[in-house]
Amino acid sequence: MSTTRADTVSTRWARAQLFFASKAYADAAVILAEVVAEVPEQVAPRLLLARAYYHSAQLRRAEEQLREVIARDPVEQYAHLMLGRVLQRQGRAAEAESFLRIAAAFEGTLPADL
Repeated sequence: MSTTRADTVSTRWARAQLFFASKAYADAAVILAEVVAEVPEQVAPRLLLARAYYHSAQLRRAEEQLREVIARDPVEQYAHLMLGRVLQRQGRAAEAESFLRIAAAFEGTLPADL
């Protein structure tokens, strides 16, 4: 049986999830970068790649992926939350605030006095 593009991507996606689950974030990121390159339209691999970058302290790369997730899916609450946290870790608290507020609004936890 021949291996199709989908099988290859699917296999790598599963392997990357295993690396991520075992906290081998840098290894997961390498695989996920390949998956994202092959299926750039899919948000889930890109979001997991951003998370792998975040956990392996590759904050600029995480920021880049999260901005792309938000561009592709503007109502992805977790991407807004993560981008806010990435920006905070980079010492960019003022910039982070808007993303954290958007995430809170999507989640329904925005304070009533705003």
